[in-house]
Amino acid sequence: MKKKIKKNLTFSQVEAKYFAIYKPYEMLSQFTDEDGRQGLKHLYNFPLDVYPVGRLDADSEGLLLLTNDNKLKHTLLTPEFEHKRVYWVQVEGLPTEDALNRLRTGVEINLKGQIYRTLPAEAIVITEPQDLPAREPPIRYRANIPTTWLEITLTEGKNRQIRRMTAAVGLPTLRLVRARIGNVYVGKRVSGEVWELGRQDFQDLGIFY
Repeated sequence: MKKKIKKNLTFSQVEAKYFAIYKPYEMLSQFTDEDGRQGLKHLYNFPLDVYPVGRLDADSEGLLLLTNDNKLKHTLLTPEFEHKRVYWVQVEGLPTEDALNRLRTGVEINLKGQIYRTLPAEAIVITEPQDLPAREPPIRYRANIPTTWLEITLTEGKNRQIRRMTAAVGLPTLRLVRARIGNVYVGKRVSGEVWELGRQDFQDLGIFY
């Protein structure tokens, strides 16, 4: 009996899958690691064709998207689309208005030996987010050094950009959480949580029709 040969399917014939996770502190934004460090495979049995869109550094937490939809990947990873990414940032020290204005108008940071001026951003002081899960291990506490929470919104994503920006204005980052990408919000999620999304969650990006 002859075996049926499967034809190659176009993406329109393949079911689009969208996932969001709250990436824990110290977890890599990839599935496997040669050194045995924890990756995304420890959180969920994702479909084989689903991959992360961008990344969060191991020492950062929060929202990470995964999908097999190349159109969405392209939109989220192409700087010209300028979609907003919101971060909650705990910094060491008390920011001055001058420091906040510098974050808003752009600061010079070093990227692989080259000086880069960041694009205009939004930066405001906020109270500590109420539903934020505890970080394990917690940040080092210093009774004589105050800390401040900022909400910083970017439309670009350079390597360790937030940390480089806050350091440039004298406010070292202690904890960094990505809270939102476009209209997808981390909400009251726990560290390591995985949830499915649909195309409707990305309508604000204007890529679906």
